Order: sequence, then structure tokens, then C-alpha cells
Amino acid sequence: MFDDLPPDLERLHTLRVWHTMWLDRIDAKIEAVQQRQAEVEQGRARRPPLPEWTVELGIGAGRPPVQVHAGDCHAAGKRRRAVDRDEAAASWPTACTHCRPDTRLNVIGLCRGATPTPYRCPSPQGHRPDEHSPAPGQRP
Repeated sequence: MFDDLPPDLERLHTLRVWHTMWLDRIDAKIEAVQQRQAEVEQGRARRPPLPEWTVELGIGAGRPPVQVHAGDCHAAGKRRRAVDRDEAAASWPTACTHCRPDTRLNVIGLCRGATPTPYRCPSPQGHRPDEHSPAPGQRP
């Protein structure tokens, strides 16, 4: 069999005590990890569901709404509150450009942030038409 153990009784008892201490430590660690996993699962089960829509609030006394987000949008700020679908569709100043709540709500014509300035395509020569190129329809 296994003859690599010490032959005397004193050293065999010492090894038994040492291994018992390690088994106790391992059992305690297993119990702690199982307790932590149970707490995590319990926390997930008790977590309230995400709201369908949130309104990001501004800074100040009245805290007016700034943007509307979908409930799962990670771009929403920390100052927010849950709203229902009707309030989300009716009371926002701007729609989030990340989660696009206006598209999800099927609401057309809402402002998406600051109104952009009209874009002008550059001329083929790479400069503005009024600088060095003739007016459209004229020959050089």
C-alpha cells in the first residue's frame, strides 16, 4: 500500500491534525462562497424591473426634464425618474440620440438635441462657389 507515511504514532497524529485544520478551512471557504452566491441570486430576484421610459432631469430648483430615454439606455444621466408611455411621448424637450425613444414610441417630428445648421456640400474644386468659380449655369 502507501508506505510513504511516517512510521511513528506521534507524527501520524500531527499529520491528521494538520489535515483536519485544512479541511475545516476549506469547508468554511466553501460555505462562505455558497452564502455569497445565494445573496447575489437573492439580490437579482428582488431587483425592481427597469422602467420602460425615463426622463433625465436638469439641474436647478424646478429640475425640468432635459431628455427622454428608453429604460435600458445607458446614456441616461443619474438625475432621472421613471415615466409612463404617455408622458414620455408628450412631455420631452429632446429625444436621446443613442436609444432613439422617438422611434420606439412611433412619434415623428420631435427635436433630437440642438437643431443642426444646414449642411452645404463642398464644390468639386474644394472652395465655396462664391469665391472663384462661376455661378451655376455660367461658363468660365
